Amino acid sequence: MADVAAFGDLHLVDDVSAANWIVASVRNFQYDVGSLLPVTCEAYARVLHSASRGSSGDTVEVAWSAVAVANGRIAHAAMEWVAITGDWKFEQNDVQPGIWDQPPSTGSLPPRTAASLAGVLARFTSTPSECWFGVWEGYGDAPFQPGTVPLIAMPQRNMALLRGPVHAAGTAFAGTGWPHSASLWWPDDRSWRVATDIDLMSTYIGGSADCIAAVLADQHLEAYPVTVDQTIHWQSDTINPTPEPPPSPSLKPHRSWRRPRPGRVMATSRAPRPTPPGDTPAR
Repeated sequence: MADVAAFGDLHLVDDVSAANWIVASVRNFQYDVGSLLPVTCEAYARVLHSASRGSSGDTVEVAWSAVAVANGRIAHAAMEWVAITGDWKFEQNDVQPGIWDQPPSTGSLPPRTAASLAGVLARFTSTPSECWFGVWEGYGDAPFQPGTVPLIAMPQRNMALLRGPVHAAGTAFAGTGWPHSASLWWPDDRSWRVATDIDLMSTYIGGSADCIAAVLADQHLEAYPVTVDQTIHWQSDTINPTPEPPPSPSLKPHRSWRRPRPGRVMATSRAPRPTPPGDTPAR
């Protein structure tokens, strides 16, 4: 395999066949964890991107659980930002003084969270120096020119492929503006997988039961156990009240992971759908 470009500790490669197994084992955009990660993992976790409070250079991370408590909501594995804050204006256009000043990053794993997660996952692979990183083709300042490299054909999320060590998970794929992280990464031995969809405020991990237990136990991560069938659209929170999107176009939910309308035809799954476990949230 020939390296054709470098980006920090990562090298853009011209052969994406290393990702074929993931493409073949995810569902075809069915609004759940199995649409982001292979459905064959032993266990899964959701890592929430923290909000922050304070001015630039002097900020503290704010956990979703703290935001939920401050707003009289309940923290749980399927909570959504709009449900625990109570208003769509808090997704991008407003703050809650004294609670948080910056919302969680959308579509990008924060660097400090990425470093903590990589530190945990490095203990559960025999190939920590050989990992693969998928970067969404739609980033305006991605480390490649559109149409010049082969792409991983993930459902509605084509990605270029880079190779490097696990500690490169914190690499920001942006020269200016928002520091986009890798959208998908895994070690060469395929012992775990990580997905940060471009439209979500959280990251999902699939791996062995021991690996996921370590992720959940890490004090630097706000993580919850989820199932492969956990939904990931804006109405996934079945405990806290979810406000309806306001009529103003500027405040309507911009994420594509919306709950499908009744009667809508869904794409066919790429992989067998396991029997949902008993604690699967209501769809």
